Amino acid sequence: MNRPMRLFILLAAAAALSAQTYDLVLRNGHVIDPKNKLNGVRDVGIKDGRIAAIAPYIAPAQARRAVDVAGLHVVPGLIDLHAHVFAGPNGGMLAGGHASIFPDYFAPRVGVTTVVDAGSSGRHNFADFRKWVIDTARTRVLVLLNIGGRGMPGNHQEQDVSDMDAKAVAALAKANADVVVGIKVAHYQGPDWTPVERGVEAGTLANIPVMIDFGEFRPERPFQELVLKKLRPGDIYTHCFYAPVPMLDKAGKLLPYLFEARKRGVIFDVGHGGAAFEFRQAVPAVKQGFPPDSISTDIHSGSISAGMKDQLNVMSKFLSMGMPLEEVILRSTWNPARIIRREQIGHLTVGALADVAVLRVEKGQYGFADSYGARMDGGLRLSNELTVASGKVIFDLNGRTRDRWDTLGQYGPVSGPGWDGQRGGGRPLPLK
Repeated sequence: MNRPMRLFILLAAAAALSAQTYDLVLRNGHVIDPKNKLNGVRDVGIKDGRIAAIAPYIAPAQARRAVDVAGLHVVPGLIDLHAHVFAGPNGGMLAGGHASIFPDYFAPRVGVTTVVDAGSSGRHNFADFRKWVIDTARTRVLVLLNIGGRGMPGNHQEQDVSDMDAKAVAALAKANADVVVGIKVAHYQGPDWTPVERGVEAGTLANIPVMIDFGEFRPERPFQELVLKKLRPGDIYTHCFYAPVPMLDKAGKLLPYLFEARKRGVIFDVGHGGAAFEFRQAVPAVKQGFPPDSISTDIHSGSISAGMKDQLNVMSKFLSMGMPLEEVILRSTWNPARIIRREQIGHLTVGALADVAVLRVEKGQYGFADSYGARMDGGLRLSNELTVASGKVIFDLNGRTRDRWDTLGQYGPVSGPGWDGQRGGGRPLPLK
């Protein structure tokens, strides 16, 4: 081929690309978008990192890449409200140690595009967390800042009330309001309410919610008082199906105070973790009309290979309890977005950031384990086929967005919208 002809072909290809309306179109998928009450087959068009169109039909020729996802569910990118991702070699346990997990190692594989680190860092080590994880990951990382100065190093420092400075924590939260979405209080073993009260004070000063991991349950500070008096509307109790939570009476009926707490605006989050989820609590609660407000993992090195495993496995447990798929998606997308007041994500509204998960509902015989070694059988399980974050494909299980090797020319595939091999999809777009 002579040089003028080659130039003509390149110019024609460039003109064709510039005429295309979308970077990516996901075709024929069953879209579930709880915020917009959308539940049906649609095409989804993505352009410049944002949702550009949702329509019954978008012509494939209008896209640089059109992908058929018939038989799969297209949902907003999943939001894990309780994770531990402050991983590193210089800290301890969850606070910059190996008990936390770098988010890109697990999140894209299961359709999670946003994780909320729940208190791994405090005001003394938040800067390191931001430098080494938050500002480098291609998974969006938001933060609940620990009321304890050093976060969760897993030792007596988490019990040091003198290092729980509400004003200093609030000031740091406000200075980093682009990523800090709340305050975390956790693991306290003492008999007093001091950590809770200082956490709520910090949340009030910074105008952000507080998440409570109650730590040791003690008669001097009853759980009922926490959710009925100490927490504000919009504050979060995580580990809501933890065995010590007083949920059921002797006849197996839910205690009325739980409904009262929810009515006054307290949020109940799953926070499965390695030791904080029991079917004997969760199943009766769901059946008696007390589902969680948000489904989260409490993922760390101790829970990822235990009963918890990952976000989709926890979601699958609620499917197996009889919760409709749309409700499971709601509690893993739009609900957590509203809880942390980041309403730019968690939905597929035209103009929103293009965070998308393409899920498969598998039917078969499956077993799910809780934190206490009990099994529940189920016939449905969720798996992830494709993850798009800020318009870029960051996980593609079956290579749906790729060209067949035997259709490519001498020089291999042409790069597309965010397809850059295994080098990563770049940083997520900011929440504006």
